[in-house]
Amino acid sequence: MPIAEVNAPVDAPRGLAGVIVTETQLGDVRGTEGFYHYRQYSAVELASARSFEDVWHLMFHGELPDAAQLAAFRAETAALRAVPAAVRDALPALARAGARSGPLAGLRTALSLLGATAGFRPLYDMDADHRRTDALAACAAVPTLITALHRLGRGLQPVEPRADLGHAANYLYMLTGEEPDSERVRAIEAYLISTIDHGFNASTFTARVIASTGADLAACLVGAVGALSGPLHGGAPSRALDMLDAIGTPDRIDSWVRDSILRGDRIMGFGHSVYRTEDPRSRMLRGVAEGFGGPLVDFAVQVEARVEALLAELKPGRELHTNVELYAGVVMELCGLPREMFTPTFCAARVVGWSANILEQAEDSKIIRPAARYVGPPPPQPLPVAVPR
Repeated sequence: MPIAEVNAPVDAPRGLAGVIVTETQLGDVRGTEGFYHYRQYSAVELASARSFEDVWHLMFHGELPDAAQLAAFRAETAALRAVPAAVRDALPALARAGARSGPLAGLRTALSLLGATAGFRPLYDMDADHRRTDALAACAAVPTLITALHRLGRGLQPVEPRADLGHAANYLYMLTGEEPDSERVRAIEAYLISTIDHGFNASTFTARVIASTGADLAACLVGAVGALSGPLHGGAPSRALDMLDAIGTPDRIDSWVRDSILRGDRIMGFGHSVYRTEDPRSRMLRGVAEGFGGPLVDFAVQVEARVEALLAELKPGRELHTNVELYAGVVMELCGLPREMFTPTFCAARVVGWSANILEQAEDSKIIRPAARYVGPPPPQPLPVAVPR
């Protein structure tokens, strides 16, 4: 095929919606069915029945581990949780800066520093084993960085990781300084597993674009965190709970929601760019929340039912249902996580999905380089005469 034809521009929909840009073996989201999977397994079934380390191994190695492989993988990743001294010494300053610029700002800088301190090299210059080594180190360190930054921001000392605890239990331990009970560990673990990966969302695509340049793994993750920090991508769990607070009581649900819809406001925790059914993550996390029970859960269920009914009435044909954020927020609130930690907690899981995508993209030597249509003044215009100096 002639080169001119190969490079001919192709129109794509806004936001690249529905455009297939590559092939992946990591998973997919089937929005019309309300189903998504990690490799060949249902992500919801994995979240309900497996450990975080099981699924991390699956994403990196393509298979669920047997008992011996799981024990070895847990030991390998637990040994990587502590961060280098140079990074640890910089965290107080990053926490102070993050108090003004948002909870993910410190993580972006800490990840960049981690990559520099650990000597992460460009993906282009390394083989698959060395890329995996860097990816494991970054994934293991992110929960330590997140919790340390949070505690320092509150005037508390960071809690050192414990190698004898699983990934989810250790995360809660580093956050609170107390060993968590099994119910909270299992609830947070289910949430973390359910958010490891979710198709070519904005942050995952960002990570893969950077990986396609051959940059180091930390650079790819910093870009992904930057994309996630946008409120249209990663900020909704706390905003969904803020909505519940704003509604306040069951008798206010209809009037508050109806007024919001008629004003054109976005109803946080509802609607998704891919799903045209109930988000399967929402269904699973509702079950986790109902296992705790209590007024917050009862209220969230009431709000969900009335919002969906009012959306169907006022926006017929739109198929707007709950997404992951509503019950993710409820579960994290019930487990004692402060709201400013909801999106960083998402990062503690999604870093595994980002890294798996980075490793997959690194196997492809083609740089991602789309085109844009120029719509400014037609060139070339006569150059104005320069004003004499």
